[in-house]
Amino acid sequence: MRERLLRIGILAGVLFAVNVVGRLIVRIGGVEEVTAQQRWTLVAYGVIGLAMAVAGVSWARRRPLGIVAADLAGAAVAAGVLVLTVGPFVSGTTPAEVGAGDSFEAAWQYAGFAAGGAAVGVLLLTMLGLDYRSQSLKRFAEAKSTRPARRY
Repeated sequence: MRERLLRIGILAGVLFAVNVVGRLIVRIGGVEEVTAQQRWTLVAYGVIGLAMAVAGVSWARRRPLGIVAADLAGAAVAAGVLVLTVGPFVSGTTPAEVGAGDSFEAAWQYAGFAAGGAAVGVLLLTMLGLDYRSQSLKRFAEAKSTRPARRY
């Protein structure tokens, strides 16, 4: 259980760190134009989606899909809470200054990219037949075919 929580915590930390780096680039880089800020936001969310895809591929090779889905969702929710509550302070504002509309927009964008990245990673692995269940079925079929036939 400790290993599982550590794995979830590390992924949540990586996802939050990616968001913080994106916010610092906008703040320190002096990006004032709204379209440029949105572009950096989308780049950060794209990296978050990529990190979720990589974690999904890595974890789904060795664990059942239910456990992988729960772990990915847990990491995404933990990082999402940090992104929405602590993230605005990194940008030099507060969550109250940002407003509910922008917070909900950020939450939906984050959730979409995180879920999409995780889904792409797991589905790609399943399509290639390298996921936990496919490998288990392959080992079962090989073990079944190597047994000698019964004679009555």
